Amino acid sequence: MYETAIRLLEKISSYGYKAYMVGGYPRDLYLKRTFTDIDICTDATPMELHQIFSEVVTTNSEYGSVTIVFEKVKFEITTFRKEIKYKDHRKPEKIEYVDTLEEDIKRRDFTINTLCIDKEGKQIDLIGARQDLDNKIIRTVSNPKISLKDDALRILRAIRFATTLNFTLEPKLKTYIRKYGHLLRKLSKDRKKDELDLIFSSPNKAYGIELLIDLKLTDYLDIPNLKKAKITPSMIVTWAQLDAIDKYNFNSIEKESIRKINEVKDQDLLDNHTLYNYGLYICTMAAELKDVDKRLLNEKHAQIPIKSRLDIALSPMEICKILNKEAGSFLKPILKDVEDKILIGKLHNDKDSITDYIIDEYQEKS
Repeated sequence: MYETAIRLLEKISSYGYKAYMVGGYPRDLYLKRTFTDIDICTDATPMELHQIFSEVVTTNSEYGSVTIVFEKVKFEITTFRKEIKYKDHRKPEKIEYVDTLEEDIKRRDFTINTLCIDKEGKQIDLIGARQDLDNKIIRTVSNPKISLKDDALRILRAIRFATTLNFTLEPKLKTYIRKYGHLLRKLSKDRKKDELDLIFSSPNKAYGIELLIDLKLTDYLDIPNLKKAKITPSMIVTWAQLDAIDKYNFNSIEKESIRKINEVKDQDLLDNHTLYNYGLYICTMAAELKDVDKRLLNEKHAQIPIKSRLDIALSPMEICKILNKEAGSFLKPILKDVEDKILIGKLHNDKDSITDYIIDEYQEKS
């Protein structure tokens, strides 16, 4: 991926423009961390980038950004710019293209995200990114009083970077996070959830949660229960403790998981019926809250004679045939009875045993 990015920079440069890798990739490369996307900044405008690249995926000219596919890799390329004014404490109301990397760097959020790499692979550090990376400090590029008021999402981003990198927040930044924490109320639920997901899924989440509480942000985020939440490995278990299902935009799978975790958390997770009805995944999540041994849980689940109704040795149509009846609502209680008897060990899950049971219990009643 690095070599592809270098060739991309060389291509842009061949047209007479300047271009650099910037942001998370150079930072993570410096820290020897796993990296994903590579962002590019350049003095070429979106229109000029369209002339250079054929595979343009999207263009957001409002923010001077173009997404392209180069050698089967997707890159976001942004024109050097400065942001004149922000609206709603989040988005720049107006941008202006600038000529130099130095001017572009000034608009960015944290010093650790300002390290750049040029087409020769040389690191470019204009404002002390490496020093802050070496000292493990999160510091805003501009005065935090202005930076956080301009873009309140930087409050959560600062905590997210501190969490995932295990860095400390610069004292002045902490002061203004406390002062402007109320601005979080103005941000969209989706952007807040994106950042909280990253904090709650980090192996270092205990530190991130400690920061959210210490900086008095839980009420502004509508998650006051965070102060009482048990620290567990899973992000979804953290959310399940926060009574936030109606306050954030969870997808249908997340909502169902949260609902089921809260239903099952007070039940016996090692009971056959519980494991059968809720499944191993949900029970494993709930086990984090109840300190139930996950290995034991897996062993118990493996011993359950059926995992779903599809595992019952006799099909619904075969039951109908035994009773000489057309399929109908009468089947539901019969299947439930057979299911229960198998789970508690009073009925073997084989065709002969179930057939005899159906004949004994239901043929005369049919």
